[in-house]
This record gives sequence, C-alpha cells and structure tokens, in this order.
Amino acid sequence: MTFLTATDKYIARLVIVPMLSVFVIAASLLVLDKMLKLFDFVATEGGPVSVVFKMLANLLPEYASLAIPLGLMLGILLAFRRLATSSELDVMRAVGLSYTRLLRVPYLFTIVLAALNLLIVGYLQPLSRYYYEQLQFDLRSGALGASIKVGEFNTLQDRTALRVDASRDEGRELRGIFARIGGKDGQVLVISAREGQFFANKENPDTVVLRLTDGQIVQDGPGINSPRVLTFATHDLPIDLPKIEQFRSRGERDREYFLPELLRIGWSKDSSAAARYQSIASLNYRLVEVAMMFLLPLLAVALAVPPKRSSSALGVFLSIVMVVAYHKVNEYGQDISSLGRIDPTLALWGPFAGFALLIVWMYRQLAYVPGGQPIGGLETGFAKITRTVMKLFAKRAPRLAGTADAV
Repeated sequence: MTFLTATDKYIARLVIVPMLSVFVIAASLLVLDKMLKLFDFVATEGGPVSVVFKMLANLLPEYASLAIPLGLMLGILLAFRRLATSSELDVMRAVGLSYTRLLRVPYLFTIVLAALNLLIVGYLQPLSRYYYEQLQFDLRSGALGASIKVGEFNTLQDRTALRVDASRDEGRELRGIFARIGGKDGQVLVISAREGQFFANKENPDTVVLRLTDGQIVQDGPGINSPRVLTFATHDLPIDLPKIEQFRSRGERDREYFLPELLRIGWSKDSSAAARYQSIASLNYRLVEVAMMFLLPLLAVALAVPPKRSSSALGVFLSIVMVVAYHKVNEYGQDISSLGRIDPTLALWGPFAGFALLIVWMYRQLAYVPGGQPIGGLETGFAKITRTVMKLFAKRAPRLAGTADAV
C-alpha cells in the first residue's frame, strides 16, 4: 500500500493550483503597492531606476512570509470548498474517509512550507532587510550616483549650487543645467547649459567631469566692473566627489539578527535590558508566525464546508480576515513586548493559544459533531442580509425605470 492514494493525489492537484495562484497574486499586489513608493523615492533622490528593482528584490522575503501562509490556507480552503459544493466530499466521507484522513496531503504541504518560512524569517529576511536599508543609505549619501536631485538645488563642495531640470541614462545625462560656483576670492561663476554628461576623471579618481554643452558662463565679483559673459559649445566642469560614509554593520537592529543570534543576545547577561527585550520579542514573533501555519489546514477545512444547500463564500472572506488580523495582533505584540511593557510569552503566545483553541473548536464542530457547522450562524445571518439587500434593489428598480420613462 502506497503512502499516497489516488484520493490524496487528487486533493494535491486541487490544492496546489490555487495555493500557487494566491501566493503569486498576494506577493504581486504587495510588490506593486511598494513599487510606486520606491519609484517616487528613487526619483526624488535622483537615483538610477535599477535600484528600485534591487530594493523590491530585498522586500520579497518579507512579503513571502505573509503570502506563504495566506496561499497555503486559501489553497486548502478552495480545494475542500470545491469538493464540498460538488458533493465529492460527501462521497469520500461515505466510503469511510474522515476529515483528519483527508488532511494528510494538506499537512505535507504545511510541513514543507513551514520549514521554508522558518528559513525565510530566520535567515533570509534579516539579510534582505539589512541590504534594503543599505540601498536606502547609498541613495541618500550619493554612493549610487544619486546625489544630484532633479528639480532641486544641490549643494556641492560647499561653494557650488547645481540644479538640473531632467535626468536620463541613470543620472549620467542631464538637461537644463544651472550652476553657481563661489570662489575663495569672492568671485562668482554662474553657468547655464542646455545639457551635460558625467565622465570619470582618470587623472583624479576623487573628481568627476561634468561636460556641458551649449551654454553661457557669467563671471562677477570684486574687481570686475561689469559681468563677463562667455558663450561656449562645450565646457568641462570638474566636480569633487563627496566623501561617502560607510554604512553600519548588520545587527544594529533586532530584526536584522538571525535566530541563533537573537537567542544568544536574549540569554546573555552582557546585553542591555533593551537589547534583551527586543531580541526575545523578535525571536518569539518569528517562531509564533511559523507555528501558526500548522493550524491553517484545520481552519481552512472548517471554513471551506458551507451548510447544505448553500454556496456562500463567507468562509473565504472570513479566513482572510482572521489570518490578516492575527498577523497584525502579532506585530502589535512584538512592538509592545520589545519595549519591556509586557512579557513576550504572554503578548505573542497568548493570542496564539486563543487562536488555536478557536480553530480546534471550529474543526471539532465540523468533523466530530453530527450536523455541526462552525459558522452556521454567520452563514444564516449573511444570507438574511443578502436577501434583504436584494429585495431593496428589486423594489427600487421599478421606480428608477418609471423615472427614466417619465424623463
């Protein structure tokens, strides 16, 4: 007898398609929402467009830690909902397959994805968060060639003000250039040019050359009776590169530590009280997020099976609300316990225990109580509200039609 029967393989096919679809859709929505903000941030800092995609790549592990549980739960829920609405679930139950037996394949998926999520939140997410912060720092400091902001006056060398109207080719080509350079002897050069381009200075690596095209230079200052005006076709303007500070080392924030590092800091007597609070809170938060995944198959099945003669999708909506709300509760528990106001065990494992008891009760109602329906009351109320709304629209439709005929 093989470990996986034909029924298990059939359930696996039903689960994997919506699971992967939900994962891709959820991750894509989160990435697209952040992409607009990153494009605006990088454009404001004057950085190259390629930095946006590097920053989004470093955000993927954080989004995956939420999209994986959501995809797992909805994949199982939609699969069992299909079995229930097509009466296939009744046939399986009639031949002696219990709900617990039918959950063999979903729990195999859960074990694999929980291990993957533990790897993500324990190791990949801290690294990606650190690299994301480093990219932000490099953008602001100019390490990525992003020190020239479009549409603003940029101060260089403490005596040079530079403004550009447009930037192309990842900041190497500039349009609409205005520069004001103050000399030590009080003289001032005002330069305007149609366009310009940066070139590396091989003789002095600490400077770059801004080659200006089609512009004018106005020189004024003490000892000059009238401003001198020079029109040029090309003019090379050397610009000293700013000194770039080194980015901090990884681990100055608790969310950038690996799981063993959090455990070591939390139990070390040499660590400060604030560091211990933050490390223990972060450790418990990551572990409770992974442990919650083992409850999702039970929740998915409990919400997937609607009452008889009902095709309501209330369970799908309710499952998303419960998972997202629980995730937000955990985030709040981590924040408040990292301040030392409450014990992390109570702040994070307390909601987990309550969530687990609720899910086990819902699953027991469905699997072991004859005729049990954990959300039967909600389904009935939702159906009544739906019928009431439909009646109101049905009554209003003839009135709207009569008004249209009169007009």
